[in-house]
Amino acid sequence: MPSDALVLGFDTSAAHCAAALLQGDVILAQTCEEMARGQAERLIPLLEEVLAEGGVTWADLDALGVGVGPGNFTGIRIAVSAARGLALGLEISAVGVSGFEAREHPGTFAAVPAPRDQVYAHPPGEDPRLMPLAEAQAIATALRLELVAEATPPRIAETIARRAAERYKDTISAPAPLYLRAADAAPAKDAPPTLIDG
Repeated sequence: MPSDALVLGFDTSAAHCAAALLQGDVILAQTCEEMARGQAERLIPLLEEVLAEGGVTWADLDALGVGVGPGNFTGIRIAVSAARGLALGLEISAVGVSGFEAREHPGTFAAVPAPRDQVYAHPPGEDPRLMPLAEAQAIATALRLELVAEATPPRIAETIARRAAERYKDTISAPAPLYLRAADAAPAKDAPPTLIDG
């Protein structure tokens, strides 16, 4: 990676809107706003604010990093769609970074909080999945690691930007959402109304 590569990382997979601007190994600007809803309206203005604080423009970027989940279904779609659209328009790579990668730290077993006393976790050698919190704790104990399940960990966007900086030159495909459970919303089961010609 060139020492001056400019990478914008962002995430809306939980009740937050987070972004960080990385140049080489230096964070030029970063922010994380807690919000239960409204990420769709806030994301692009927030990214523009981070770029302005860093003294750069969209055209200066070398790559994007985006949190792909697991987490909030709608939040994941917002960030991934934005990353794909921006990458296409700017003709740069967008790198998907999982919520597990974004939360990893030495000595910890990273998990992502989920509803109903559950977490998303990625046990070594297994596929990531939704599991009871107690099961994740047992796995962490067996691995002699501390279970850390934070919805909005400190510097999440910074970590995403750093992971993207490591991989953007080798990334070919667009980022894809990492959904580990079905969306809470479901199509209506009522029969559609009868249309009357008249």
